[in-house]
Amino acid sequence: MKDCSPIILKAQNIILIGFMAAGKSSIGQLLAQELNWDFLDTDTEIANLTGLSIPEIFRKYGEARFRQEEGLLIKRLVNINHTVIATGGGLVLNPDNWAALQRLGVLVHLYVPLELALQRVKKRSERPLLARSQEELSKLWLERQDIYNKACVTFDTSEKSPVAIAAAISAYLKGDHLPCYNK
Repeated sequence: MKDCSPIILKAQNIILIGFMAAGKSSIGQLLAQELNWDFLDTDTEIANLTGLSIPEIFRKYGEARFRQEEGLLIKRLVNINHTVIATGGGLVLNPDNWAALQRLGVLVHLYVPLELALQRVKKRSERPLLARSQEELSKLWLERQDIYNKACVTFDTSEKSPVAIAAAISAYLKGDHLPCYNK
């Protein structure tokens, strides 16, 4: 276990990372309310800045262009404070993005098992990664876990409500207790 608690007093921002459907956006909004901070979803912000949805960016320009947009956005966030940031699942794959996020605040991994992630998004066609085979998604999930697990702390989102997870993260950040899951 990394010694990151209590960290809310020195945290400029809280950055939620994890695989798709881990709950980064929904938990992030709740956590921001709990902390009385701002909330920013990187996918939403990229869509607003480009005027294109994430699936449109993937279709028109490919994943590489989307990853470029993520990097540009992270560079623009350098002066934000007291913001909960929900990242896209692949944003942290770029080492430059990872380093920039670490300078921005505390990284919190929201863990979701692959099977549950796929169950949560099975009826949502707007996820570009869902075009991949089950084998490719399994490999991607495994590869990303190594990166996600470098976060300060990991919370398992598979069995608790977003409200309960947001409250647990808030309590952890304030040093109240450590209701987390670490791999």
